[in-house]
Amino acid sequence: MYETRTEREKKSAASARAHTRNNNTQQSSSNSSGYLRTILLVSFVGALAWLYQSIQPPPAKIVGSPGGVAVTSPRIKLRDGRHLAYKEFGIPRDEANFKIIFIHGFDSCMHDSPFTHFLSPALVEELRIYTVSFDRPGYGESDPNLNGSPRSIALDIEELADGLGLGPKFYLFGLSMGGGVTWACLKYIPHRLAGAVLVAPAINYWWRNLPKDVTREAFSLMYPADQWALRVAHYAPWLTYWWNSQKWFPISNVIAGNPIIFSRQDMEILSKLGFVNPNRAYVRQQGEYVSLHRDLNVGFSSWGFGPLDIQDPFPNNNGSVHLWQGDEDKFVPVKLQRCISKLPWIRYHEISGSGHLLLFAEGMTDKMVKSLLTGEERG
Repeated sequence: MYETRTEREKKSAASARAHTRNNNTQQSSSNSSGYLRTILLVSFVGALAWLYQSIQPPPAKIVGSPGGVAVTSPRIKLRDGRHLAYKEFGIPRDEANFKIIFIHGFDSCMHDSPFTHFLSPALVEELRIYTVSFDRPGYGESDPNLNGSPRSIALDIEELADGLGLGPKFYLFGLSMGGGVTWACLKYIPHRLAGAVLVAPAINYWWRNLPKDVTREAFSLMYPADQWALRVAHYAPWLTYWWNSQKWFPISNVIAGNPIIFSRQDMEILSKLGFVNPNRAYVRQQGEYVSLHRDLNVGFSSWGFGPLDIQDPFPNNNGSVHLWQGDEDKFVPVKLQRCISKLPWIRYHEISGSGHLLLFAEGMTDKMVKSLLTGEERG
């Protein structure tokens, strides 16, 4: 009996020790698991914080603010308090027969107007032409519009015309991305237009009613870096700043200034001019996000309409719309432009051997302006 009780006591003690060891092991395992979860959670939160910071664009250098961009040009104040900087050329507006607003392209500004250097003085005097160019929102000295849309820029242009007293009707001349803006004006303010020229107008691959097979083919011909830049601008606009400032993947060739985007004729024109983008510092002085990146986001957003949806702005033949396109343009696919040019009210001019810079080829500015204002074309 004594030995049995002793054995039971030994077994009980051993069992107690084993239970204590198991508890200690379980507690240690539980503690380790808790530490690991905490470390993973902290790491995840840290990664999210880093990602959030990396995709946030720096604040814009506001025009006219302390430490910001200086005001050196005349500006029109819009109803919402923003300003548009502008530059006039030609006959004084109150003496002119024709008044043209020039809309600049991507990574450009009001100082890049072709009228200043390429429109012949003789033609200006003969037709009594007044022109005004302006910095689109976020470019140069025009205040950014972080809620901008195709409609808002069309209304900005209408306000600019009214602020300058251009009268009930005026002409538009849009180049590249400025051509895309011209489509918006034809949609939202056609009653204010006397006529319009679109030179190599940018194409939004997500516009409605474009033929899908031609759109896919045209998009596939772009360089992969440019394809991704446009995808990001369309599908994830909140990532546009990060995408075009990161170092892991190739960014937009246009933003990077890669010469592979220029055609043979483009390179010849640039060689004659002696420069590519002489006003780049001015163009981007408020920050690349409010100028270049916002331009991409608006230009390649979901517009809710496309050029093929626009009604004839001049059903009474009291104006005309001209579309000029080079067939070797490496920015804008000529195949898609031909689809848009089938609109019966578009006067389409396709220039063989020309690229995206056809406007700056010798004599072309005069030819386009003459065609718009008089219906004539000079050889």
